[in-house]
Amino acid sequence: MKIDGFLLAIIAAIALALAAPQLGSADGPLHLSRLTNIGVSLVFFLHGAGLSPQALKTGASNWRLHLLVQASTFLLFPALGFAIFAGARSWLPDETRLGIFYLCALSSTISSSVAMTALARGDVGAAVFNATLSGLLGMVITPFLVGLVATTASAHIPLLPAIVDVAQKLLLPFIGGQLARPLLVKILAPRKAWVTRIDRSVIVLIVYGAFCDSTSAGIWNRYAPLLIGEIGLIVAGLLVLALVFDTFGARALRLTREDEAVAVFCGSTKSLANGAPIASVLFAANPALGMILLPLVLYHLFQLIACSALARRYAARADRDAPARAAA
Repeated sequence: MKIDGFLLAIIAAIALALAAPQLGSADGPLHLSRLTNIGVSLVFFLHGAGLSPQALKTGASNWRLHLLVQASTFLLFPALGFAIFAGARSWLPDETRLGIFYLCALSSTISSSVAMTALARGDVGAAVFNATLSGLLGMVITPFLVGLVATTASAHIPLLPAIVDVAQKLLLPFIGGQLARPLLVKILAPRKAWVTRIDRSVIVLIVYGAFCDSTSAGIWNRYAPLLIGEIGLIVAGLLVLALVFDTFGARALRLTREDEAVAVFCGSTKSLANGAPIASVLFAANPALGMILLPLVLYHLFQLIACSALARRYAARADRDAPARAAA
């Protein structure tokens, strides 16, 4: 596996925020909240402009696969998250329980799940469809689910204002990008690397600002280092359960190997690219935003490692099956 530069940038941002939080805190000289608000809208505008409707049509027909992926993302995960949120009240802090549930309420990742599916020789069109559908549904479902549980945690989030806020700052720019696509597609197509850099830079800034605010507020001093290990074990367990559910669910539905790869990589992953911007909207005034984002950051690390290994196994399986298919 190659070293992931994006992940290294996030780790560096967290380390800098822990060492010198004054620079990136809400009242610091960088005014990161304004910059990230603009950046988030720009990122979702570019996502909309870069999405090909034809790619969605290509992968839209396999309804059994789509039901499995979306059920894993928005039924299985929230159910597990709520069980942890309700059951761990006596031994996990409110911010940690809310962060784990927030992770579970998020949509699937787009770029990583499609890239892993391609590496695994899966159905890329179906992966694009599911990842995009998940992201669009998540702009409504995620704030709705978080609003339901946040009333019992330390952060109260009104349901309707939360959904409206996310729609204004994320969904409207996305729709604007889709409308502007005919004008921008020729400009953006050869510059995908720059779009990716903008996307990842905004996420790093959000994580940096969140951890600066949490450090300045003394959030980390309240918890023992052992808590991070506990969070890591919990999110690793969530990933394993999701991978098992999607693998055996695909086989129970008798999906092809190509579709099974889509189910595994779209149904088990969670989007840091969507999660960080949505968190910056939902928890904008919460000094514990860094702690709320921590489970998602750890999950992102684990899913990269696990899914990279699995994608190579699927690819090896495809290579073994190729002679038999050619003979048939």
